[in-house]
Amino acid sequence: MLAVLHCGPNKEHDRVHHTRGATPCDRDEQPDGTKYVDVVRGLGRALGIFLTGVAAALVLAGAAASAPSGSKVLVVEFDNDVNPVTQDYLVDEMRRGESEGYNAVVIEMDTPGGLGSSMRAIVKEMLAVKVPVVVYVAPSGSSADSAGAVIGQAADILAMAPQTNIGSSTPITSTGDNFGSDLRKKVVNDAAAYIGELAREHGRNVEKSEAMVRDAANYGAREALDLGIVDVMAPSVPALLEQIDGRTTVPKGLVLHTADAQVERVEMSFWKRALDLLIDPNVIALMLSVGLLGIVVELWNPGLILPGTVGAISLIIGLYGLQVLPVSVAGVLMMLLAAAFFIAEAFVPSHGALTVAGGITFVLGALLLFDPAGDLYQVSLWTAVAIAGSLALLMGVALSRVAKARRNPVEVGVTQLVGDEAVVRREGWVAVGGELWRARRPDGRPLVPGEHVTVESVEDGLELVVGSSNPTERA
Repeated sequence: MLAVLHCGPNKEHDRVHHTRGATPCDRDEQPDGTKYVDVVRGLGRALGIFLTGVAAALVLAGAAASAPSGSKVLVVEFDNDVNPVTQDYLVDEMRRGESEGYNAVVIEMDTPGGLGSSMRAIVKEMLAVKVPVVVYVAPSGSSADSAGAVIGQAADILAMAPQTNIGSSTPITSTGDNFGSDLRKKVVNDAAAYIGELAREHGRNVEKSEAMVRDAANYGAREALDLGIVDVMAPSVPALLEQIDGRTTVPKGLVLHTADAQVERVEMSFWKRALDLLIDPNVIALMLSVGLLGIVVELWNPGLILPGTVGAISLIIGLYGLQVLPVSVAGVLMMLLAAAFFIAEAFVPSHGALTVAGGITFVLGALLLFDPAGDLYQVSLWTAVAIAGSLALLMGVALSRVAKARRNPVEVGVTQLVGDEAVVRREGWVAVGGELWRARRPDGRPLVPGEHVTVESVEDGLELVVGSSNPTERA
């Protein structure tokens, strides 16, 4: 076997050797030696560049991970009073901000206050969530009064727009009056300690915050900022987010990354607004009265179905409102007594006395019903009088029709046949009113088919007693 060896690029001649004992070309003349060295050096440079790029990419990735990018803020619009429905709305949105990774939740507030129980539930959730919560009293012309001021002091950042105000958190009775001296001390001291502790823990002016409760103090935005009651004054949400960017909240210790953040706005859904409407005391009183009227009409006229159906639905809606809002036991008993008077009128001939008593009792019960809920949740006097008057008027119209019907002769049953003319079909049977009836003469004489007779009476066995329809023959 032969092997042909090429000993370098500059030697064109071939050397032919036998396989056994053949030797390669001289060792200082390796084939393409310089090219191998260049290739190795090129690979080394490429590998160095590659490793440098990987290191740079890792550094940039770490920096990107540590820096806030794509910040997003949830702005919750709240321009309502504080009640169980709005409590659920705010709590749900704060929990959503925490679970969906928002950098902050901004509650844009304009409220006259509301129920203390709902206020405390909102405050507890605000303190518990692990996302910064900012209360922003806005837009200009808005206020955070009463319970709204307390909620604001629980926020991680409390901000106000120019020309807004905050305060007037003194507890009052449901009628708008002050408490008695001893009870007033207890209630006011409790409320002052509550708002004062919130202000202290969030690094705000404790004395001025307590003055909102003890003295019903109310502050404009600039004064509140100067006194240290609020943290920021900003004309708009974007300006607010720029100002608070980089701050560390107290006491949670959360760092705010809100500059150039993507803003998502939410407001109360249609269903929440419908529920909020249904807990209006005036609407509750109206639903209860419609329910009562529907039930009474159905009792008077069984089988109409529509009045009973509308009444049952209205009662359920009214009872929902009673379940949500705190109610007075005395008010509930008065409303039940009013219902009993109206229903009794349908069965007891009182000539309207029970209806008048029901109307008066309804007005008193409506005014007492939501006494524990505070002055924001009271049935208007004129609404209660209008509802009671409408009920009494409808009951009066219904009673007048019943009395008229009682004076009319009976128009149903067999007694209405008396005096009608009948035709003898065959012996012992006559046709009257399109029906065949058994009949006989009072003197026992036979009936002649085709003869016209008059019904004189109806016997217990539903047998007619007939006489001749001819006057001379009767005589």
